[in-house]
Amino acid sequence: MTKRNALIALGTVALPLLAACTTAGAAPTAIAGTTWSFVSIDGQKPVSGRAAITLEVQSISADAGCNGMGSNLQITPDRLMVGPIISTQMFCDGVMEQERAVGKLLGASPQYKVEGDTLTLTAPGHSAKLVRKR
Repeated sequence: MTKRNALIALGTVALPLLAACTTAGAAPTAIAGTTWSFVSIDGQKPVSGRAAITLEVQSISADAGCNGMGSNLQITPDRLMVGPIISTQMFCDGVMEQERAVGKLLGASPQYKVEGDTLTLTAPGHSAKLVRKR
């Protein structure tokens, strides 16, 4: 086998492997630029119909129905690295408990899992299930 043929053979094996590595590393950014509506917060239906989060490349915003929250964001293959969170501080009767739960969940840099159009966030003591907004 000539050097040229050996390089061509190596390229046909190495290039797909290299492409697979870069595709796997790019996967976390697939959720950047998406908005998700809450289906449940700590197992309970959201009190507000507008409860949602938006994930951008380097930021996250959340609304549980009253106060807006926002933070810097780093998306890793299995975690949303969030913090510090800033929030408005209005009192809203009936929403505050879920709002605090969402703040604690995001502040704990939750693990995430995407299955189709469903996003699940989990952290010690808190969890949420969301669906992709279209």
